[in-house]
Amino acid sequence: MLVPAVLAVFLFNYLPIYGVLIAFQDFMPGDKILSNSTIWVGLYNFKRFFSDPQFWPLMQNTFLLCIFGFIIGFPLPIIVSLSINVVRRKWASKFLQTTFTAPHFISLVVLVGMLQLFFGRYGLVNNIAANLGGDRVSYFLEASAFRPLYILSSNWQDFGWSAIIYIAALANVDPQHHEAATLDGATRFQRILHVDLPAIMPIISVMLIMSIGGLMGVGYEKALLMQTDGNLTTSELIATYVYKRGLTGVPDQAYATAIGLFNSIINVVLLVIANSVSKRFSENSLW
Repeated sequence: MLVPAVLAVFLFNYLPIYGVLIAFQDFMPGDKILSNSTIWVGLYNFKRFFSDPQFWPLMQNTFLLCIFGFIIGFPLPIIVSLSINVVRRKWASKFLQTTFTAPHFISLVVLVGMLQLFFGRYGLVNNIAANLGGDRVSYFLEASAFRPLYILSSNWQDFGWSAIIYIAALANVDPQHHEAATLDGATRFQRILHVDLPAIMPIISVMLIMSIGGLMGVGYEKALLMQTDGNLTTSELIATYVYKRGLTGVPDQAYATAIGLFNSIINVVLLVIANSVSKRFSENSLW
């Protein structure tokens, strides 16, 4: 049963690694990656990026978007799973879980369209504000509104899906532990704190390491869909910049590959650091 999944991962995640050689070449579209005519330029493309005026704005925009999203998005599924777990009626917990998970299956295009319907100049929020005597605000043209819209909508879409793994772990908690805690006079909150939370702590540790390892791995699709000339100062991320430099205008694929590889190296370093810290202070780690 694992063979199709392993083949898919190999095909789409490992086989393309061969292409990172482009980052060290003077590569033009149509050139062969390895041939007698390949021009190797070493770290030149990386040096170009480090001296690019866009370097620090891109790093700042990507880091702030990811770190704020992480601070809000990582504990939210844990809180939701613990809350659902204490719901006594099974049908109610199933209903809540289904309701929270459903937004995950909304496509990014539809999600951004929904944001436009709510926060566009003539969207619901502005219509309410106008009826109350306020001014209409084009939130998609406001640089300060990009991060809140992006982060909150992403967390709304994914927190239910991310909570599934914690809900599954909580299902394996021995009911006798809760019964013993109840006999000792523990309140519901104390049982969550001293029974449920320790039970899922290994899962939390592993998910924390993996989340930190992918901290800078924000995709370009949603940011590009939400991007306008007005919010470009905050919405231009490493991922969107790589897309534009590598696939639009006059493609500079070697430069774009170097930027993408640099971003991946940051994620690997963060993953190793997070795993080392977790291994030092707890018994949970990826390796």
